[in-house]
Amino acid sequence: MPIIVNLDVMMAKRKISLGELAERLDLTPANLSILKTGKSKTIRFST
Repeated sequence: MPIIVNLDVMMAKRKISLGELAERLDLTPANLSILKTGKSKTIRFST
């Protein structure tokens, strides 16, 4: 079962930029962009 990422829709609703979201999540903008465009092959979730 695939994981569907709708970052662009949520970012538009919350009026937040990719750079600001990356800073809040402590991710690089490049990694967040890969998730946003759906080009990511795997996602690691850390607890």
